[in-house]
Amino acid sequence: MIEALRGLTTRGRSFLAAAAAAGLSALILGEKDLLRVAILLVALPLLAAGYVGRSRYRLACTRTLEPQRLPAGASAQVRLRLQNLSRLLTGTLLLEDRLPYALGSRPRLVLERLAGNQATSVTYSVRADVRGRYEVGPLVVRLTDPFGLCELTRAFPSVDRLTVIPEVVSLPTIRLAGEYTGTGDSRARSVAVHGEDDAATREYRHGDDLRRVHWRSTARVGELMVRREEQPWESRATVVLDTRAFAHRGEGPAASFEWAVSAAASVAVHLRHGGYRIRLVTPTIDVDANDGSGDGALLDHLAEVRTSSRSDLATLVDQVRSRSEGGLVIALLGLLTPAEAELLARLRSSGSTCVAFLVDSTTWLNLPAEPRGRADREHNAAVVSLLNAGWRVIGVTHGARLDALWPQAARGSQGFALRAALAETVSGGVR
Repeated sequence: MIEALRGLTTRGRSFLAAAAAAGLSALILGEKDLLRVAILLVALPLLAAGYVGRSRYRLACTRTLEPQRLPAGASAQVRLRLQNLSRLLTGTLLLEDRLPYALGSRPRLVLERLAGNQATSVTYSVRADVRGRYEVGPLVVRLTDPFGLCELTRAFPSVDRLTVIPEVVSLPTIRLAGEYTGTGDSRARSVAVHGEDDAATREYRHGDDLRRVHWRSTARVGELMVRREEQPWESRATVVLDTRAFAHRGEGPAASFEWAVSAAASVAVHLRHGGYRIRLVTPTIDVDANDGSGDGALLDHLAEVRTSSRSDLATLVDQVRSRSEGGLVIALLGLLTPAEAELLARLRSSGSTCVAFLVDSTTWLNLPAEPRGRADREHNAAVVSLLNAGWRVIGVTHGARLDALWPQAARGSQGFALRAALAETVSGGVR
C-alpha cells in the first residue's frame, strides 16, 4: 500500500492537497459539510491506490517478433500478448515498449480493462534502415485507475533481439571460372607397385570408422590400414570485405561502406546457392558459411560488421593467406593506394581468379576539381596495379547497381588486360 501511494499521479496528489485544505477550513470555520467533502477527497486517492495495488503483480506478458531477421529498410511486426492472471478486473493499462532510436519512437498503447484470466494482444510495427542487432523491450506497463488518481509502473524483464541484415540483391547467373580444390585424404590417387588396393589405403587414425578397415592390406603390412576417401572436388570462394574507415565515405544507409556490405552479402549468398563453399573474411571475421544454418549465420555476421580506423590491408591479406585453400577470391574494396594494390596482388596465385569491386568512395562526396583530380590519379594507379597482377577490376561509383556490374566479373582475362593497357596509357598521359 505504501508503494501504491507513491504512485499517486498529479491529480491524486492534488486531491490530497485539496482534502487537507478543506479539512483545515472545516476545523477553523466549524463546517461539518466541508469536513465531509475533505473526507471524500482523501478517500478517493486511497481507494484508487488500493485498487491499483492489488492487481499489480498479476500480469503476464509475451512478445513475438515476425520476423526476427529482416533486411535493412523492411518492417517487422511486434506482437504483445498480455494476460491478467488474477480474478480481479484491472484498470486501464498503458503499455510502452522500449526501443532503440534506430527502430523509431517508442510505441505507447492503451488497453481497456482486463477481466480475470482474460488475455489480449496488440501489434505494432518497427522499421530499421541501419544494419545491426537491436534489443526490443523491456515492456513497461502502467496500471491506472478509472479516475487517473494512481499509476503504478511494472517493467517485464524479457527482451527480444531483432537482427537487421544487409540488403541482398538478386544477381544474374553467369559463368564464373574458379579454381577447384578438394577435401579428401589426398589430391591424387596413384597406383602403387603393389596394386590399386595399396594406393587406396592409409594407416588407421584414431576416430576412423572401423568399417573402412582394409583387412588384406592390414595383414600384409602388419598394422591396421583403412580405405582412403576419394577426394570430392568442389568450388570454393573467399569473399573479402575491406573495413578501413578512411577507405569509405558517407554516413548512414547511403554510405559507401553500406554498399560494400550489401554487395558482400549478395555475392556470398549468390555463390553459396550456386554450390560454392563460402569463406567470409574481414579484419575481425573469418568464418566458413557452409554448415546447416543456411544463409542466416553469414548474414548475421555481416549485420554487425563496422568500419575501423585500426584496420589495414596488410593484416587483411595475411589473414586471407593464412588459411588459403585456393579458389575464387572476390574482394569488396574501398579507396586504394598503389602500394596497397601491390599488397593485394599477393592474393592471386597461379590459375586462380581474383575479382575486385573497387569502390571509388570519393564519388559519394562533392569534391572540388583539384582534390578530385588527385583522387582519380591515385585510383587509376591502383587499378593499373591490380590489373597488371591479373585481377579482374570492376569500378564502383555512387549510384551503381551490383546486379548491373556483376556480369563484368565473367569477362575473360584478355578484356581486362586490354583495360590495363588503356588505363596505364591514360594515367601516364595525366602525369
